[in-house]
Amino acid sequence: MYAAGVSPPPRTRVEVAGRHLSVSNLDKVLYPARGTTKAAVIDYAVRIAPVMLPYLRRRPVTFVRWPDGVESHSFFEKNCPGHRPDWVEVARIPTGSQDAPIPFCLIEEPAALAWAANLAALELHVPMATVDDWLHPTGVVFDLDPGAPAGIADCARVALRIRDLLARLDLTAVAKTSGSKGLHVFVPLNSAIATSDDTRDFALALAGFLESREPDTVTANMRKELRTGRVFVDWSQNTGHKTTVCAYSLRGRPRPTVSTPVTWDEVSDAADSGDVAGLDFEYPTVLERVDAGDHFHAWLDVSQELPVFT
Repeated sequence: MYAAGVSPPPRTRVEVAGRHLSVSNLDKVLYPARGTTKAAVIDYAVRIAPVMLPYLRRRPVTFVRWPDGVESHSFFEKNCPGHRPDWVEVARIPTGSQDAPIPFCLIEEPAALAWAANLAALELHVPMATVDDWLHPTGVVFDLDPGAPAGIADCARVALRIRDLLARLDLTAVAKTSGSKGLHVFVPLNSAIATSDDTRDFALALAGFLESREPDTVTANMRKELRTGRVFVDWSQNTGHKTTVCAYSLRGRPRPTVSTPVTWDEVSDAADSGDVAGLDFEYPTVLERVDAGDHFHAWLDVSQELPVFT
């Protein structure tokens, strides 16, 4: 409803991959620091869809929306909006804190990604499991969060330690930037064996081992006062109800940065030099990068199992 004398925003009819979509306020600036408009955000969604959709597929999506841009308020939205197009699928997922399952959106096609962008859902967060096998996550995530004055270069050094520890366990890992101030290390499983309790306990054990070896630079403790000058290895992101920002999602930061898959060489360069410019990506650069390939595909392609400790 609009107040008397206030007109609804103008709408534009567009076609995305065979779907017809009504979008609005295309000139609204969502990232004032760059002058990035909603039209540009929707364009990014359409162009990144071929590489991003596999990481969203069959995963219930939590939106983080900035309807008036990143310098204004934001809100999380788990319930798929009732005004969604009828071709946006919904999955009802039980949670431990709700009496009834939550109807999450499933973003399965380019038009659905464009529709979410039109809602100013700049960030798309997904769980580690899919709706097809909710009890078995497809992998493990280590969310590396630096406590100032530690920064992304410190995260890069810890990410390399994690990669090397995982390699000793014959486990492959891939990395991406958070698009904010940290890094994410993902361990693909895709084996339908480990539960979220298993992956959480594994992540906690490895994080605790790192902390025991490098207590001055790493912490596995959630207490914020213990993070100063250290990298917090957040193992709790593997808990069943938690979500992590999806690969290739924009972030609600002052600049239109993206959670971007990176190579281990890029991580190593940042760790060695301390120059983190090579781990900072805005959406135009990401579109150029994916022309040369997707550095995160192992998350979907590699099947492996967590070690059993006795």
